[in-house]
Amino acid sequence: MKYLFRSTLSACLAAATFTVSAQDDAALLKKAKKIHDKAFTLDTHADTPMLLARGGFDITKDNDARTTNSKVDYPRMVRGGLDAIFFAVYLGQGPRTPEGHETAKKRALEIFDAVHTSLKNTSSMAALTTTPEEAIKIGKTGKRAIFIGVENGYTIGHDLGMLQKFYDLGTRYMTLCHSSNNDICDSSTDPKGAEYQGLSPLGEQVVKEMNRLGMIIDVSHVSDSTFYDVVRLSKVPVVATHSGARVVCNHPRNLTDDMLKALAKNGGVVQLNLLSDYVKTIPPSAEREAAMKALYTKYNIKDRRGMMTLPEAEQQKARADFMELNKKFPVQLATVKDAIDHIDHMVKLIGIDHVGMGADFDGGGALADCFDVSQYENMTIELVRRGYSKKDIEKIWSGNFFRVMKAVEKGKTGEVSLK
Repeated sequence: MKYLFRSTLSACLAAATFTVSAQDDAALLKKAKKIHDKAFTLDTHADTPMLLARGGFDITKDNDARTTNSKVDYPRMVRGGLDAIFFAVYLGQGPRTPEGHETAKKRALEIFDAVHTSLKNTSSMAALTTTPEEAIKIGKTGKRAIFIGVENGYTIGHDLGMLQKFYDLGTRYMTLCHSSNNDICDSSTDPKGAEYQGLSPLGEQVVKEMNRLGMIIDVSHVSDSTFYDVVRLSKVPVVATHSGARVVCNHPRNLTDDMLKALAKNGGVVQLNLLSDYVKTIPPSAEREAAMKALYTKYNIKDRRGMMTLPEAEQQKARADFMELNKKFPVQLATVKDAIDHIDHMVKLIGIDHVGMGADFDGGGALADCFDVSQYENMTIELVRRGYSKKDIEKIWSGNFFRVMKAVEKGKTGEVSLK
């Protein structure tokens, strides 16, 4: 009889524990949802303009992320509670010749045109914005607020006047380089290594002109030495629009602890990238790597983004081949918990005022449980689970980046200076 009593008591205790746990989890989810719904949420980097520029992509539809290979559209932004996003006018590195630079400028302007045309045609769902105040005002109407950034300073060639043109078209930040060195600076991932040991003489002029215009300098993708040159030279805060902590994931695209401290001292902010390779060190799949290499060779491209440079007919074939490859050799993805490990580390190191979100959706960003913008609430849930307050979460989602935007805007009139 006593064994029956003990068994029954154990079962009751287990049931009670489960009930309390379930109640606690339900309360946490309710709290997280409330915070997420009320916070103004901003993602500082998406490569969606590549889809808009190629044509055939309907951003007003609720697209399936896995069948369309897209991560951002307006219905999914609504479902994920994402109020605002920076669309990146991205170009991969091309020939560093006068002809190459002219081609890059022309292509960049075509992408700008695609973004502006799309916004004009979808004005009931989204609107272009250039300031935090405008973005919040747009958000109150139920529309999505769209900012513009430029990824890869290669697009300006040697013409500093292009910065003014980009600014007038709505650009509020520029990433100085991409995966290779350009005429502005050294990249963190160029296989040839450094050319300038930081900024080139042209790069120093670019930094000064961006400061003058009130255009934010983005140090994602730049080499460590370029980063320190920028922080030394800029008179206003700088940002990393889609990066992480190198001590958490040892990738040259991420920032070391010393770099994070320098960024915080500069008043800047690092926006967390959700590209799994930068979030967590994932064991490589030899089979997948071989298949990807064969795909790149077949289409004579350097990486997956190179597909966007192909003629439309070849793009369609390449995308179909890539989706088939993904089915056969699925990529292992990091998780929301892995991503928030970066936030935890950076907050402990440099404080809550210097972190944010910049997923790199449509440019490779994707987590197992935050695969596209429709699942962004999962990030807030994990932040609440780890004890972040409503005020903390509001800073992470937009407050910190908006602070930098305002400082850079004021800095162009000389009202703000860190030096």
